[in-house]
Amino acid sequence: MTKSIDLIRKSLKKRYAKERRYKLLGMLSVSIAFSFLVLLLTDITVKAWPAFRQAVVSLPVELSADALDVTAQSDLEELRAADWMAPLRATLLERFPEVSSRSEKRKLFSMLSAGAEYQLQQAVMDNPNLIGTTVTLDYIAADDVDLVLKGLIDASLPEDERRVDDQQLGWIQSLQEAGNLSTRFNTTFFTSSDSREPELAGIRGALSGTFLTLLVTLMLSFPIGVAAATYLEEFAPRNNRWIDFIEININNLAAVPSIVFGLLGLAVFINFFSMPRSAPLVGGIVLSLMTLPTIIIASRSAIKAVPPSLREAVLGLGASRMQMVFHHVLPTAMPGILTGTIIGMAQALGETAPLLMIGMVAFIVDVPTGMTDPATVLPVQIFLWADSPERGFVAKTSAAILVLISFLILMNALAIYLRNRFEKR
Repeated sequence: MTKSIDLIRKSLKKRYAKERRYKLLGMLSVSIAFSFLVLLLTDITVKAWPAFRQAVVSLPVELSADALDVTAQSDLEELRAADWMAPLRATLLERFPEVSSRSEKRKLFSMLSAGAEYQLQQAVMDNPNLIGTTVTLDYIAADDVDLVLKGLIDASLPEDERRVDDQQLGWIQSLQEAGNLSTRFNTTFFTSSDSREPELAGIRGALSGTFLTLLVTLMLSFPIGVAAATYLEEFAPRNNRWIDFIEININNLAAVPSIVFGLLGLAVFINFFSMPRSAPLVGGIVLSLMTLPTIIIASRSAIKAVPPSLREAVLGLGASRMQMVFHHVLPTAMPGILTGTIIGMAQALGETAPLLMIGMVAFIVDVPTGMTDPATVLPVQIFLWADSPERGFVAKTSAAILVLISFLILMNALAIYLRNRFEKR
């Protein structure tokens, strides 16, 4: 008897020791995964931070009507055609009178972004009475000046190892000491579209294209997916070869690589139906095809999880099968349906490959306003910026990734909120 008790105690000690080891391994695995996630997010945030700051040059510019060859009574076309860089050049030369040669003037004028001319033009077109006065605006600095001010170009390096020479560094230091050069919050990143110049590039166009594309995806995939799941789970005949064939193919489509859906969209919607390339309408249709299997599978699981007793009780009270499904089963299964839908939409939000196949990789400057306008989406914008050689796009790429991750977190939080709210109801 004593030996049996000793054997049981030894076996219990071994079992408890194994349980402790498994628990420690599980905690270690979670800790490692969480550490890598924190490391990734920290790296992205550190690289993205410079993109949310922008270097600006504050200069008092004299808007001489003679230099611009306009008057206060000039119409918008005359104002638009004026040489708005002329007063900016004159102000810079007045600020640095020692600049005389053509090469020095070119370097001096290149310190202002190409968008500075547009800023001055828009200010005068909004208020023509500014002609003949001195206007002080915060003009966007060029990319190299912006990088120097943020410390991304090391001024201590030899001149041949950096893109800014000693003379330009002297001008930058002079403007900074005089209070004419500073950094501010980069509103351009959120209010402008893509640009060849890093300091002018923004995500507004990509955000608009993403919203329109996801809107088309949701309008198509949600009703079709829920209707298909409801039919297959509640109305379809059992042990039917065609129904079994459809179910098998739905499960197989969920595992098909996303680029295959892009090839399908290119062959069918663009080449056969001649729909516009690089349009949110086509992108939304392609992403809806890719999202449909996920929504159908999640919706079927949610409908199947509804207790059979609910169905029997409703039918026993005299309700029809349609009333039972649409008034009781679907509302009860709605938390799972919405969760699956939002997860599918989040998956569509991060897709790039199928959209590349239908031409949404094009360089789009204008903000799309309709479903058929040329557009791009945020993941494709990230892909384009990551492939750009300019150093200023490194921070813009990380900032766009941060915005995309924020949207994904918000969508998952929305799924949890809707699930909890419907479960309480």
